[in-house]
Amino acid sequence: MNAASADMPPRPANAPDGDLQAHHRNALYLVVAMAMIFLTMVLALQPLYLSQVLGLARDNAGFVNANIQVITELVDLLLVGYLGYVSDRIGRIPLMVYGFLLAGFTALLAPFDREIAAMLGLNTLAIFYVLRVLMSLGGTLVWPQVATLSGDYTLEPSERPRQLANVGFMMAFGVTLVYAIIMQLPEQVGLTVTMWLAGFIALAGAWMAKRFLVEINPPRKEIRFPFQQVWNLVKSEQHLRLSFLAAFTSRNDMVIVGLFLMTWFVYFADLIQGTSHARAASRAGIVIGLLGVVVLISLPIWGRITIRLGRVAAIAIGLLLSGFGFVAMGLILNPFSWWILLPILIIGFGQAGCILVPQTLAMDHAPEEIRGSVLGVFNTVGCFGVIFFLQVGGILFDWFGPTSPFVFTGIVNLLLFLYALVVMRTASEEDVSRENFSSMQPDFRGKG
Repeated sequence: MNAASADMPPRPANAPDGDLQAHHRNALYLVVAMAMIFLTMVLALQPLYLSQVLGLARDNAGFVNANIQVITELVDLLLVGYLGYVSDRIGRIPLMVYGFLLAGFTALLAPFDREIAAMLGLNTLAIFYVLRVLMSLGGTLVWPQVATLSGDYTLEPSERPRQLANVGFMMAFGVTLVYAIIMQLPEQVGLTVTMWLAGFIALAGAWMAKRFLVEINPPRKEIRFPFQQVWNLVKSEQHLRLSFLAAFTSRNDMVIVGLFLMTWFVYFADLIQGTSHARAASRAGIVIGLLGVVVLISLPIWGRITIRLGRVAAIAIGLLLSGFGFVAMGLILNPFSWWILLPILIIGFGQAGCILVPQTLAMDHAPEEIRGSVLGVFNTVGCFGVIFFLQVGGILFDWFGPTSPFVFTGIVNLLLFLYALVVMRTASEEDVSRENFSSMQPDFRGKG
């Protein structure tokens, strides 16, 4: 038994073949990119909007930016697990369409938050909080179903790393496009036009999902939320436990980079004469865009690593690299220095594995009939991680400096790397025990 097959269960005998065509997968890839473009634009534009339009001061910038994101993640936390179960009952595509519509219309309203606040007699920042929560709620309806539909579209477990590598590539493409190109637009055409663009992209995503995607697994309206079944799986499957822990630590990584690095650049610009917040956001976009390029380039490599070495070994390598990269950010004093690119490159390569492999491992060990529910719990654990790291990171940003959220994240990743080594060792010992037991059994084949 090789490393890859050791942590990958066989395909169920009753797996559906469906009416899946190549253009359905291509449409899914495009929808993935559009979802990531929208979600990344909302996150990337937030620090710039709060500082440039609402006049948020540097003293509490880390806390407010993190607090907004934590509130949106709390909404995700309350709903994402249940939405996975709902997707098993009614299908993935309806949730994606409604989510895109909600996110798109809310994003179009966001630049008018001051007018809405004046009309209702409320605080402008409170209106922005509400609009951000609604945009995040729309995204919560979309992105978990994208991942689940990716699993539905892989009929053989051995195909899953390659399929998810393609999906991850389009996710990274969307992130890179935002930071490398779209984040140059506020300086050129203005912040309001850029925010409207996010809304129109979400509305286009709703049309794409409705028109070009197809359900593979039939909805199962009769099922109840399988909490006990999922809990028993997590208790009995150490690989599933590792994937959930990796979701806790790694799903927040790109949020940490996107939010706190953008905030660091924007407010560090006040110390550099002649550098505006918009120009600082543009420079931050280039740096984060480079990270996205690294993720883009390395995702196919991670697909091959996963197939060759196995899911657990790939997770361990990704956590090790990502952890070292984040800890190395603590050595950077000036974000405008080109030295920042060294840890960014390491984070990008390691993070590509942390994005791809834990979800692959979770899909491998999720029974097909409750795949949406298992991934709903997987995403719920990820929401817990985002809330935890954002809340702690926002406090560390204001109290100890802008690099402290990165260092804290890196230390946690390195600790989980040690646990991945334990899982690898335990799995290897179990494989040896099974092989030794099989070799001691008498062989009665061919004997009458």
